[in-house]
Amino acid sequence: MQTRVLKAKDSIDEGASLIRSGELVVFPTETVYGLGANAFDENAVKKIFIAKGRPQDNPLIVHISSLEQVRDIAVDVPEVFYELANRFMPGPITLILKKSDKIPYAVTAGGETVGVRMPSNEWARKLIEKSFPLAAPSANRSKHISPTTAKHVLDDLNGEVALIMDDGACKVGIESTVLDLTTDVPTILRPGAITAEMLVEILGEVNENGKVIKIAKAPGMKYTHYAPKVKTVCAESIDHAVREYDRAKNDGLNPVVVARDIYRDKVEDRAQISLGVTVEDYCRNIYAALHTAEDGFDYIIVEELGKTGLEGSVMNRVEKAAGGNRV
Repeated sequence: MQTRVLKAKDSIDEGASLIRSGELVVFPTETVYGLGANAFDENAVKKIFIAKGRPQDNPLIVHISSLEQVRDIAVDVPEVFYELANRFMPGPITLILKKSDKIPYAVTAGGETVGVRMPSNEWARKLIEKSFPLAAPSANRSKHISPTTAKHVLDDLNGEVALIMDDGACKVGIESTVLDLTTDVPTILRPGAITAEMLVEILGEVNENGKVIKIAKAPGMKYTHYAPKVKTVCAESIDHAVREYDRAKNDGLNPVVVARDIYRDKVEDRAQISLGVTVEDYCRNIYAALHTAEDGFDYIIVEELGKTGLEGSVMNRVEKAAGGNRV
């Protein structure tokens, strides 16, 4: 299959036609690029797992363009869903609801719940408006780094998908927050740019739950995700990062430090990939930096952030990329 990369604004009609005919389309969102199929078409959804090499017990998120579409996707929708949607949708949040019979079990990995999200990217919503709600994971090979540019997608899925809709670099840069509304107390299953502190303002209380479950309710819980092809570690401080760089260099490796610009002087003339200045920059740039690092180096040392708020959400991804390895 030939994979075409077209500007998103110029390829809405073509993308919608492919979706309606049961094919896959890569579309941009504010978080990462998605690999989409008609969420109501079981055969189309199964193509996602084949293209990615994704385990079939890892569920997908359904992307919508309007709240009216929820009635076909979920049942027994609680009022708090609409309170959260009015505040955070469109945006980087996925809400777990009880699935309707219209959603095939291929989407939910055999479970009775479904994740629903409305991306803020206008071209993603236009694609959905002209076709169907889209079941979609990140548009990369399973377990590899998530894609934040069309090039990242092409590097992983060239020949596996007919169309990549290119809208430049993603503005958020890590996957959406996943919040389970089917539990007694709403529970964060995956942290993201919408933090617990932001959710508490509406919900009153939120549980953060990182345990592994047999039938995962959200993507990214049961398997290693976001991993570069080369060994990656987290550094507890920039001083630890520098020492680890020197040790690896002395051992004959070709290491790189991935850190914010505020530490450029401490890293000095050692190889460094910049994550910008702020935590928001770090979030936006981390996946792109890991893609760059794995292509030019054989050992990646990543600056570690804190454990709360947006810092904690980003570190959730970085720690998985590093397989829990810290220096």
